[in-house]
Amino acid sequence: MFLTRSIPVRTAEELAGMRRAGRVVGEMHERIREAIRPGVTTEALDRIGRDVLERRGATSNFLGYHGYPAVICASPNDVVVHGIPSEDVILAEGDVVSIDCGAIVDGWHGDAAFTAGVGEIGPQERALIAVADAALAAAIDAMVDGGRLGDIGAAVQTVVESSGFAVVRDYTGHGIGRAMHEDPAVHNTGRAGTGTRLRSGNVLAIEPMVSTGTDETVVLADGWSVLTADGSWSAHTEHTVAVTDDGPEVLTVLS
Repeated sequence: MFLTRSIPVRTAEELAGMRRAGRVVGEMHERIREAIRPGVTTEALDRIGRDVLERRGATSNFLGYHGYPAVICASPNDVVVHGIPSEDVILAEGDVVSIDCGAIVDGWHGDAAFTAGVGEIGPQERALIAVADAALAAAIDAMVDGGRLGDIGAAVQTVVESSGFAVVRDYTGHGIGRAMHEDPAVHNTGRAGTGTRLRSGNVLAIEPMVSTGTDETVVLADGWSVLTADGSWSAHTEHTVAVTDDGPEVLTVLS
């Protein structure tokens, strides 16, 4: 492993290990997404994630992290991130829910998130999810050899703010590899053409967080759940992405 400032440059063997972890995360996403419907508890979604990890011989990088009690974060509606799964949180028609989860395979980490509607959702909620997905796609497109770290945040900010939504600024993406959170912080705002230069072999977890209202957040007494300060609804998307000679490669997918 060679270093480009604070961003490790992964070897082909190391990237292969990260792909294995990423595929497990991709399977967790698929199984959980299939189960999201009115009447389902967020605790039930966590059990699905645990089942995938067990069947694939992987471990969770969320469970026990600074005392976190689950293998997924399940964050409905105005919960931006870090919602703790519970039998008391029952998804209802028209809700949106963000699912964030990760896996460790042979010491390598994967981390990714998506936001989905519960049953039929309204036009603003559909737009919220679409903008979060588009912001993530734009950020991934910016992960090219010779690009800059600031290009990623600029891409997210442009998509989100041009669509009339707000970028949640208190939380960021991050480097990832042998630990879930490594340097550098990957901000969701920024100026294109600034920051550390990206090189083939860099791997980052890119994670836009988008709000229909304010960008300000508050943390509940549980010490984890992050909510929008004004009660507006939010969406969170994320992938673990490698810079390669052939362009960006999303690692947290099944294929």
